[in-house]
Amino acid sequence: MAVVDMPAFGDPEGPVHQHVAPRYIEMAYEETGVKNIVTAVLVSYRGYDTLGELTVIFTAGAAVISLLGREDE
Repeated sequence: MAVVDMPAFGDPEGPVHQHVAPRYIEMAYEETGVKNIVTAVLVSYRGYDTLGELTVIFTAGAAVISLLGREDE
């Protein structure tokens, strides 16, 4: 079972806090040219993930608008 081997949620000793976060903090400006680390992560490192999230939100909003605008027959 792979779940047993996962670090606890928010574990400060987890791999994401030991390897990923320090790299983003140290190299974000150098690798992306963006001064804001949050923007660098959202747009550059996780650009496709952010695009997918925006697509889901847009699709859900369009579906809600189409349902609310539907006239009863």
